[in-house]
Amino acid sequence: MQLNQVTLGCVDYPASVAFYTALGLTRIVDAPPRYARFETPTGETFSIHLVDRIEGASTMIYFEIEALDEAVAALKARGIAFDSGPRDENWGWREARLRDPAGNPLCLFRGGENRRFPPWRIDTLHAAKEQDQ
Repeated sequence: MQLNQVTLGCVDYPASVAFYTALGLTRIVDAPPRYARFETPTGETFSIHLVDRIEGASTMIYFEIEALDEAVAALKARGIAFDSGPRDENWGWREARLRDPAGNPLCLFRGGENRRFPPWRIDTLHAAKEQDQ
């Protein structure tokens, strides 16, 4: 299985397009005023669609950035506001949190090896052997 893309609601299409473009995503589909799809520099896709309102934005979208501190500084210089960070978290990631124009929470982070292989990762081979017993 491969995660193909994530789509978030937006309430101001032009503001959201400008915001995600400023984050460094490339718009690959443009169907104003309702839908836009973006691509990350490594080829993953992300899209927005127009909704009447955002209700209880509880889904956090994570974008991993190798040079996190430099990227956050550049985004701040472009006028993008951050809620927190960048800061080191106790789960081994360095994170900066912000919201898009619709209020959707985002996290820009650097997880390194801890993204896929945290110290507490479940050893699936060991777990499979235990299930067979």
